[in-house]
Amino acid sequence: MKKALLYLFYFILVMFVATWTVYSVWMSVTGNSFDDVLRAFGGGSQGFVTPDMMVAASAVSSAAIIGLFAWRRFAPMSPTYLRTRPWGVFFWCAVAAVGTIIPSAWLQELLPGLPDLSGDTLKIIMDNRYGYFVLCILAPFAEEAALRGAVLRSLLGAFKSHWAAIAISAAAFAIVHGNPAQMPHAFLMGLLLGWMYYRTGSILPGVVLHWVNNTVAYSVYKLFPFAADMSLHDIFGGNTNNMVLSFVFSMFILLPAIYQLNRSTKEVKN
Repeated sequence: MKKALLYLFYFILVMFVATWTVYSVWMSVTGNSFDDVLRAFGGGSQGFVTPDMMVAASAVSSAAIIGLFAWRRFAPMSPTYLRTRPWGVFFWCAVAAVGTIIPSAWLQELLPGLPDLSGDTLKIIMDNRYGYFVLCILAPFAEEAALRGAVLRSLLGAFKSHWAAIAISAAAFAIVHGNPAQMPHAFLMGLLLGWMYYRTGSILPGVVLHWVNNTVAYSVYKLFPFAADMSLHDIFGGNTNNMVLSFVFSMFILLPAIYQLNRSTKEVKN
């Protein structure tokens, strides 16, 4: 348990230090004073923080996390799992990711209104030409290495119940997003991602699932930017029947995918 907390601390620390290192260097190079850096650091003047700075900070943070957790072997990384040719597992992970979108959005709307603290930041990053690389490639790999490869791996060794370990890691996954509006979806995804790690002992299925989930969100935003500020109820024109049908259709995607994953991973269960 102590190791899991330490890994979580490292994850948060690296994100914080890397982000503000990029901001400080960028602002200094572009002619801002040290006082401007301090004001931006304290949140008093976000006008100095440009979209390119946000993207660069996110990329450096993710790369630093991957580098640290691989270098210190906090999250063991090897090609062993790939040698089993788990292409079917990867396929069903992608299918499962698609099946979670509508149910998670619906659950989020059923809960009391939660503040969206980073929605505008995500939109800014997605509008950037490097946004996909940062949000859909680097971030999933970094988060899976830290939250599943290190934190969950330690928790599985500390708890007799693997579901207790998975639930705690899912809660940590939701919390580190730092955005209440994202937390219900992040927690549910954390359960699924944690279960995949428990069944396979590899972060790669989770990376695939995470990548597809983020890619779907990114693609929907790029194709239908107006939908970003709409509720699921509004998207379906207030038609409850259509919402119910979309949920049922999603279950016909998600449940068979989970069934197939359960079948295809039972031989390599930790």
